[in-house]
Amino acid sequence: MNQPTQDEEFVQFVRARQGQLLRAARLYCGDPHIAEDLLQDAFVKLASRWESVRDGSPDAYVRRILYRDSVSRWRKWRREIPYAAGEGERDLLDAQAVSSGVDDWVNGADLRSALAQLPPRQRAVIVLRYFEDQSEAQIAEVLGVAAGTVKSQASKALAALRRSMPALIDAGMAEGGL
Repeated sequence: MNQPTQDEEFVQFVRARQGQLLRAARLYCGDPHIAEDLLQDAFVKLASRWESVRDGSPDAYVRRILYRDSVSRWRKWRREIPYAAGEGERDLLDAQAVSSGVDDWVNGADLRSALAQLPPRQRAVIVLRYFEDQSEAQIAEVLGVAAGTVKSQASKALAALRRSMPALIDAGMAEGGL
């Protein structure tokens, strides 16, 4: 059997990971259209470095790009109001199949609103930890920070989420989630 070429490996990676990475990008920035742009730009950057990244952790590399580009955009434009579907319009955040109880929360406007109120690093930590099921070490690698920073940012973010939406957080803790 022939080994896949580098181009074929890249295409396979993109096809396998684009859905989950798009979901993470949506949660980072709160707008599905911007998320698609962020992911497309991240894949372009990954393509240019594929040969050196493919044997390491291309997933972490793309996540790092998504996070940094999202923060750069946020710093440039400041906080934006998260996308909300208008009457009769399909909400693109709700288009993904739901695979767990935590995913149900992603579809709620309350959660999107609460996430949008968090600073970018805290939002990224919550998204990576609770929606992408990454370990503290993996999050630290993606964000380029120490594991202790991940812990403190998660603690601050959870405290803010508890203040803004206590019923949802309490329900999540009862189910073993947030």
